[in-house]
Amino acid sequence: MKQITEIRSVSGNEHKIRNYIVKQVKKQIKDVKVDKYGNIVAHKKGPGAKVMLLAHMDEIGLMVKSIGESGNIYVSEIGGIEATAIIGETVKIQTKKGTINGIVTFPEIHDGEDLEEVGGVESLIVVTGLTKKELKKKGVEVGSFVEFEKETITLGKKEIICGKALDDRIGCFILLELAKKLKKSKANIYFVFTVQEEIGLYGSKTSIHAIDPDWAIAIDVTNADDSKEHTHEITKAVGKGPCITVKDADMISNVCIDDWIKTISKKKKIPIQLEVNNGGTTDALSISVAKGGIPTAVVGVAVKNLHTCIGIASMSDIKNAIKILTELLKNPPKVCLD
Repeated sequence: MKQITEIRSVSGNEHKIRNYIVKQVKKQIKDVKVDKYGNIVAHKKGPGAKVMLLAHMDEIGLMVKSIGESGNIYVSEIGGIEATAIIGETVKIQTKKGTINGIVTFPEIHDGEDLEEVGGVESLIVVTGLTKKELKKKGVEVGSFVEFEKETITLGKKEIICGKALDDRIGCFILLELAKKLKKSKANIYFVFTVQEEIGLYGSKTSIHAIDPDWAIAIDVTNADDSKEHTHEITKAVGKGPCITVKDADMISNVCIDDWIKTISKKKKIPIQLEVNNGGTTDALSISVAKGGIPTAVVGVAVKNLHTCIGIASMSDIKNAIKILTELLKNPPKVCLD
């Protein structure tokens, strides 16, 4: 988890994480391809149901929008980012000549009135200590990728992890572990690591055309709801088991697949949480409405501080997601509709 989360690869610039995952998955599966859009498709052949498992490789980040005469770099967000969540974060600006260190901050504040309201990401600047001329000489230009730099650490009894890119390197880690555990599975499994999910689910939209699975599961993360007291029931707590997304803002998961997971949870005594979300969606949406419709579900892991550099998640939730998916995919059933 430490290795896979610390790699910097924002949407549209996924080559570093792609190279890492290809190297890892080839240790378990021989048939590994990178499609024209940049998705990784690893195919473990089998006589059983054709199943697509997917997780996205990309992470949120920034892009250079303009460079001021003083050297201040103005940026545009890649993916959903709140400005207040990234102030003070260390970044690396990626150029063809190398990388440049920077810090995300405000322009200088001289008047208390400037503090009344924090604008969006475009109100922030990246400071590098270099002038505009020096930046351009080092290859910084409009469109350069700006990636967050953060060490992944453990908290408490090392059960809790904290770092950047948990969305969705957690899902990628789970897929890599499943590739190890399902070598003898009867399933015909496609492990798909997608690109550009954070800006429009684009990798899943392109990857599905060459696969046409019987059914699919997207493995992603979800925003934990146990950070403060609620009047409603907490359904996405860190450390209470993987989350089964019954509904999100744009799709309702396949009832049969959800029921299979519930049955395994009860039989094997693996804790799960059922969640209904009014916001957000995943790669599962693209798959569910492709090629005449594909039964699709979502298995997620609750993360506090989602879309920040200090995401918090539980290794027990990750391990339990691996356990329940391993059980499901040992001899996967054919899909039903109700």
